[in-house]
Amino acid sequence: MRRAGLTTDLVTRAAADLADQAGLDGVTVSAVARHFGVKDASLYSHVRGLRDLRSRVALLAAAEFADLLAPAVAGRSGRDALVAFADAYRGYARAHPGRYAALQAPVDPAADVSAARRGIELTYGMLRGYGLEEPDATDAVRLLRSTLHGFVDLEARGGFNDPRDVDASWRRTVAALHVLLTHWREALSE
Repeated sequence: MRRAGLTTDLVTRAAADLADQAGLDGVTVSAVARHFGVKDASLYSHVRGLRDLRSRVALLAAAEFADLLAPAVAGRSGRDALVAFADAYRGYARAHPGRYAALQAPVDPAADVSAARRGIELTYGMLRGYGLEEPDATDAVRLLRSTLHGFVDLEARGGFNDPRDVDASWRRTVAALHVLLTHWREALSE
């Protein structure tokens, strides 16, 4: 069998591409080895196993995602930043479904999570325009992530069968988030 000039980066990118084509569950050490025309054992000098491989896909996706979000929200605030953030989020999930799925899974605790941290910081930064302080900021991040993830996950699974235009529903969902974030204190005061 040929060695294929394997590197950890090449193996990770091949696994990420496979995730987008076959779903995250389709990413196995054997499937990636077949892609390169090598035996499974050839990959173990680059990844420690399936968990490590999928964790690396998640970290690659986190870096790509942060690289997409940063210019989308740069120089924007409030509603403009939220719309740009949400559209970038949805766009990434649609263009890279397997990578997006990997973003939802926990990563190896020993891994360098700086890329994931960057995406989180961008999210908090985008929400700063709404003037939220802790613990409201964290609650808002969780609401935002839950809402956007729920929408893109249902959309990807074909869960919106109503004839209503899905893009119109997306715009209204993001607009509703803006209204809630703008009136956070009043809406949630006891």
